[in-house]
Amino acid sequence: MRGLMNGLRRFLSNKNTVTIIGVFLGIAVLYFGYQWRIKQATNPVSIPVAKETIQPRTRITDDMITFVNVPPALLHGDYISKLSSIVGKYASYNTIIPEGSMFYEDTLLEYNELPDVGLINIPEGEVAYNFEVDMDSSYGNSIMPDGYIDIYFKAIDETGSIIVGKLVSSVKILVVKDKNGQHVFENTEESRVPTTFIFSVPEDIHLLLRKAKYMEEYSAELIPVPTSETYAISPGDIQISSSYLKNYINSKSVYIPEDTVETEDDTTETENNNEEEEE
Repeated sequence: MRGLMNGLRRFLSNKNTVTIIGVFLGIAVLYFGYQWRIKQATNPVSIPVAKETIQPRTRITDDMITFVNVPPALLHGDYISKLSSIVGKYASYNTIIPEGSMFYEDTLLEYNELPDVGLINIPEGEVAYNFEVDMDSSYGNSIMPDGYIDIYFKAIDETGSIIVGKLVSSVKILVVKDKNGQHVFENTEESRVPTTFIFSVPEDIHLLLRKAKYMEEYSAELIPVPTSETYAISPGDIQISSSYLKNYINSKSVYIPEDTVETEDDTTETENNNEEEEE
């Protein structure tokens, strides 16, 4: 036994032996580590995918989803792996989910995130405005919901001179619809032509736009222009850009105060006062 221990000690004390053992251990570590990495990358995991093509603004139900096994190496981005995080949500208004596609965070919306819901939650003091457009004024259908525009005013004054200038800036588009009231960007299988931008503005700007629209005698025109505010981290607030244009438009209209409505008692009192004056 002692001889065996001495032989083993001499064997391990040999530098060549130690080197060979180290090399074999290193190879073993690399081999088994590589096998483990391959297994982790190729061992399939079950992922929910669309069982059918899901159109924008569609509420997703259980029967629209199936599961497939996917190698982890092919999984990228903010994909959703839990069925409970998909069912009950809506496909985004400008996204179509193809059959067999995985579900991603940015392609699904809660109900209260849908575009039309934004019309219900218009800030206090603002009102919705329908802005008529066509393919040209929408810049070839390139102005989308959540984008920003400036509104320019053009008219011909009494002297025949052309007036052009920016009237309102930083207007956020809420909805883009076609002549049938359908959302232009919600379905990639149909070609829809924009006819209406819907946005909300404070009451004073709303009235100013209405007045400008009705100035047909002066060939008035409101022109939407895309703005870089669409890509800004903190877009500017909506505001009137030109006091000159504001005053010009108001000078062509009659100011109607909001307190002009008379009650029945006020009318009776006015008539009595008039009768007393006549006597």
